[in-house]
Amino acid sequence: MKKTVLIVLFGLFLLPAITSAHGPSRQKVVKEIEINAAPEKVWAIISDFCSIKLWLPPVTECESDGTNNPDIIRTLTLENGEKLREQLLKHLPEKMMYQYMIDKANVKAVPVSSYGSSIRVTAGENGGSIVTWKSGFYRGFMNNNPPPELNDEAAIKAISAIYDAGLANIKKLAEQ
Repeated sequence: MKKTVLIVLFGLFLLPAITSAHGPSRQKVVKEIEINAAPEKVWAIISDFCSIKLWLPPVTECESDGTNNPDIIRTLTLENGEKLREQLLKHLPEKMMYQYMIDKANVKAVPVSSYGSSIRVTAGENGGSIVTWKSGFYRGFMNNNPPPELNDEAAIKAISAIYDAGLANIKKLAEQ
């Protein structure tokens, strides 16, 4: 009888608390675009870590030490005045790729936390290029029951919109 009561109590009270307490899960966004330009031309547009101000529309300023050395920090200023700090993790010109992460989350700038990303240029099958931009991140609100502007859907939507705008602009610049 005591076992039955304990099992019922566990099922009614403890199990729901345990299953609802796990918090957010990691989200991913992967976007690709085909560009009718040589990979070297496309890489020249995006290779400098601070060149993002030239090809990502919401970015109005980029400040860094001017190098592409791992561990440098770039501070982006967005059209809405918010700032975002990102750290370069790897810069591999021979692979036409770099990896970076948000160094200090600012959910007013982008509703994510623990964001890491990479962007790469590869040769396309038809002589052009393919740019792949991908990331993994958590939503901006790390506890349960996030407000709508900081939930998983808002984070995925924001990153997807950023990537779509950036990739479209890279394509436009490379194909001119």
